Amino acid sequence: MWLVVGLGNPGDDYADTRHNIGFKVIDALSARFNISIRQKTTNFVYGRGLIEDQKAVLIKPLTFMNRSGIAVWDAIRRHEGIDNILVVHDDLDLETGVIRIRKTGSSGGHNGIQSIIDRLGSNDFVRLKIGIGRPNRGPAEKYVLRPFNKQEKPVMEEAVETAADAIQEILARGISSAQNKFHSV
Repeated sequence: MWLVVGLGNPGDDYADTRHNIGFKVIDALSARFNISIRQKTTNFVYGRGLIEDQKAVLIKPLTFMNRSGIAVWDAIRRHEGIDNILVVHDDLDLETGVIRIRKTGSSGGHNGIQSIIDRLGSNDFVRLKIGIGRPNRGPAEKYVLRPFNKQEKPVMEEAVETAADAIQEILARGISSAQNKFHSV
């Protein structure tokens, strides 16, 4: 069974921010595969269903980004049979809308990913990164909490759908296949 985690911050104030792109991908998967994300625990909301004949649990943490590991750990405890974890998150080091898939690795300075690594005691989980670009000026901490501008919105809407396609590919044919198909995009 796959645990597919979209990182973001809970609450309406953060709904359309750069940091919440992971939530947008979970919403796209939820709609595409008719998986209702209505079940709620203290640390996350979730839904269970099938993606490409693979059992999947889709979650959106209710912890803030820097405490994402708490939600992921809780989800693993609550759902027996989790064999694979896939985390979708924003990446400042990629151009806006670019997608990259990694089988494992460091946090790359992403506090949500670092929280998951710290809580699991392992960096052995798949990451699907979506580029949000770097700010021209000002601190990154404020930049990630701002919405996309008018020019970026259609690029990011397409990136969300492409990320959902990539997750479908990962679950159906594996990480290497998805990397080959989506890294050239």
